[in-house]
Amino acid sequence: MTTFAELGLSAPVLQALEDVGYEKPSPIQEQAVPPLLEGRDVIGQAQTGSGKTAAFGLPMIEYVDPELDAIQALVLTPTRELCIQVTQALRTYGASKGVDVVAVFGGAPIRTQQAQLRGGGQVVVGTVGRVLDLISRRSLVLNECRYVVLDEADEMLDLGFLEDVERILALTPNSRQTALFSATMPPPIRKLADGYLYDPVLVKVQSDTLTVDSVEQFQVDVKAPDKPEKLLEVLRAERPDQAIVFVRTKVRCEQLFRRLRDGGMNVRALHGDMSQGQRDGVMLSFKAGRVPVLVATDVAARGLDISTVTHVINYDVPTSPDVYVHRIGRTGRVGRSGRAVTFVEPRQTKELAAIEKHIKTGIARWIEGAKVAPVAVPDRPRRHSKPSVSGRNGGADVRLVAAGGRADGLHVRDVVHAVTSAAKLDGEAVRDVKVLQRFAFFSVPADEAERVVEAVDGVEVNGISLRVAPVPA
Repeated sequence: MTTFAELGLSAPVLQALEDVGYEKPSPIQEQAVPPLLEGRDVIGQAQTGSGKTAAFGLPMIEYVDPELDAIQALVLTPTRELCIQVTQALRTYGASKGVDVVAVFGGAPIRTQQAQLRGGGQVVVGTVGRVLDLISRRSLVLNECRYVVLDEADEMLDLGFLEDVERILALTPNSRQTALFSATMPPPIRKLADGYLYDPVLVKVQSDTLTVDSVEQFQVDVKAPDKPEKLLEVLRAERPDQAIVFVRTKVRCEQLFRRLRDGGMNVRALHGDMSQGQRDGVMLSFKAGRVPVLVATDVAARGLDISTVTHVINYDVPTSPDVYVHRIGRTGRVGRSGRAVTFVEPRQTKELAAIEKHIKTGIARWIEGAKVAPVAVPDRPRRHSKPSVSGRNGGADVRLVAAGGRADGLHVRDVVHAVTSAAKLDGEAVRDVKVLQRFAFFSVPADEAERVVEAVDGVEVNGISLRVAPVPA
């Protein structure tokens, strides 16, 4: 197995990788880093979650001279969310070398970004519109920019940005080194690459390698009117840490969000009709783990890179196999596993067959009980409660606290597993689990609380002994 050192990276960059816990390069990094270090143009075809930011970011940090007070590298992104994520990664990679990375994107004060550019910076990561705006104001000068990256180019195409991208490229030196990364390669992207990249090296990570190995995939046969109830059933059975539920349209996104919310679920929506401020609020809540379920359209979720997403649910079958691959790439991130569940209406069997042909594997039928590590997904009153939950003093819960939290490596799934194993309690009876820095809180049926405290108190989890007690009234 190739190591980062064998790719030809310098000691400061290797130290930065070690500091963030990167042990070995992903396939896209292994194939893209060497030619980029050699100064070659590169076309990288890989989905989100493959490690492409490091694939172009590490050679970029090697290239940049922190002593030179000029913009030497530019990364164009389709969305502000991706812009922020790429910026954070590049700052991490370049910290020990002293590389200054500036993020520029719409929806934030342009004067602040102008001040940051005046204060220095060797690398700019920006959305297309804001980069053009800053160029027109003479706040962003690209005369010395000799390393350009187009990140998620197919999404720029879908959002109508390609013409603006070409305008920006025309303002950079002809001698620049250019890297283009895209999950798919439709003809307009291929034409863009042919026009602006010189003798590029094509690096392609097969989608089936990325998804089938790291994501368990399932299908659910369901009629259209039954989909909302089936979604609740799947969420309760799977109990994801975090899940993204994909729908095709903004209207359907809002409708499903309202239905889940009205049913008592902690859920948020993300779609194009929301203001940027609303989208930012949703993203912050989801990234912080305060929201377990996000209902989103494909466009709104672009650039979404959250490692804690354990599940993707295709509430609507994707419009193409490439979209399917891109969606389920939101889980099963590098080094982690994930699960994807696709709802298939009777009229959509052909679309499913096309997806299975594309990923070169069949998609198994989902069966309740084939669960991953459980966590609490907010519930609503059931029509059919399980026996261990049904006889609980009119449905009242008692809130308990356990000594042990994130600082001890404790996760929601650890708390639920400890309670269900030690107290022989059904997983659905453990609710509203919150893991803080030093403490964890959870609720259980009132008539089970005393027994749970007795059974779980002193149980060892991840090397620590849980001390459990009722939360004082």
